Amino acid sequence: MAERALVLGGGGVTGIAWELGVLSGLRALGVDLTAADVVVGTSAGSVVGAQVATGVDPQERYEAQLAPADGERAAALGRGAMLRLGVAVLGARDPQRMRARIGQVALRARTGVPAAERVAVIGRRLPVHEWPDRPLRITAVDADTGEFLLLDRDAGVPLVEAVAASCAVPGVWPPVETGGRRLVDGGVRSPVNADLAAGSDRVVVLAPLVRGLGRGSGVAAQVEALRAAGADVALVTPDSTALAAIGRNVLDPAHRAPAAMAGRAQAEIVADAVGAVWNR
Repeated sequence: MAERALVLGGGGVTGIAWELGVLSGLRALGVDLTAADVVVGTSAGSVVGAQVATGVDPQERYEAQLAPADGERAAALGRGAMLRLGVAVLGARDPQRMRARIGQVALRARTGVPAAERVAVIGRRLPVHEWPDRPLRITAVDADTGEFLLLDRDAGVPLVEAVAASCAVPGVWPPVETGGRRLVDGGVRSPVNADLAAGSDRVVVLAPLVRGLGRGSGVAAQVEALRAAGADVALVTPDSTALAAIGRNVLDPAHRAPAAMAGRAQAEIVADAVGAVWNR
């Protein structure tokens, strides 16, 4: 049984920045979450998770978040896409059917960005492009069937494509075709997917976003289930200062540096609680 699991949830470019701020800050305070036996990453968390699991220094990646966002345009989920996603969710009682409906929205959307270009962008965010030896679990959803997929080194999917798929927000970025499937964001199933840490007896969850689309998909219910199964769990979500720094659009690079610094500052606040779980 894996002893310690690190779960990293989705939350756009600001979620990446906030998580790296928390990770680097905690490490400086003696709580090294990068030593996890198992890493679970969803959407933005898949980017950070791949960096952590492949041995990248979180302080180095944190400092990279502080660079000016010159020339980077903010992405956004337009009103039309939001409406179509809302209609897809409405009345869908079966979770997989709901995900398939969202997948169809993603497949029909005109994002204006070729999938290959988006994969290349993700590749530039990952200093290491090979799957690590330690368990790294990246989440995605089959856009055609709604099937929830767990991608790891045995899935037959390149690491960069797995991360790009997990980050393929429906209506914003194009689905990623890999392993014979067309895949979209793992956050369609849950923004965190903390239940994938089941079997670990110590779990730390960093969750920029906490609410899911269906029953049991939010982080609170998943953390409760882990605790009921006997795991010791520490959950960290953005505090009020971090939420203000992140802003309303989690896909806006202009808020990346403030989000990273807010995460770093929040690490000092949560270090004792997280360390009590991680270092015991």
